Amino acid sequence: MTKKRKSSRVDLEEDIPEIAVDLSDEPKFENDNSAALEETPKFDKQKHKKKFGTDERIKQNVENVKSKEGVIGYILRNSTSASIDLKDPTKIIDYAVLSTSAFEASEELSKTFKLGEVRYSLIKGNTVKLLSFINGENKVSVFMENNVNHKPIYKDLSS
Repeated sequence: MTKKRKSSRVDLEEDIPEIAVDLSDEPKFENDNSAALEETPKFDKQKHKKKFGTDERIKQNVENVKSKEGVIGYILRNSTSASIDLKDPTKIIDYAVLSTSAFEASEELSKTFKLGEVRYSLIKGNTVKLLSFINGENKVSVFMENNVNHKPIYKDLSS
């Protein structure tokens, strides 16, 4: 037979011991480990940028894709800037709203249906389709005519 508890309430004064720390004193170390810290490998920012792609490289790749037949334009944005290049500048706001909505919808669908990480999303309309994906810190949206094969474009931009 199991014991029944009287209460699930915790009496803080009885159950948790007091811990006193004097923050006015400098910490005292038994041995100096500054030599070990000097030997610790440093984070190589340039190597990290090469691995995940710099903003300049992704911009150059998007510009190359933009020149392909059937590509209408692109939106490339990160936390500090955005680049938009569309054949029809009167539709910039429409495409920007569509791009943002596509990212939000794919995140929400991924959470709702527990899909995990989404590599890219593709929205296909009657005449235009939108390829959206994230590369490092950059959110990339490429607008193209419906008959364009999006797979080589994704491969070019995600590498």
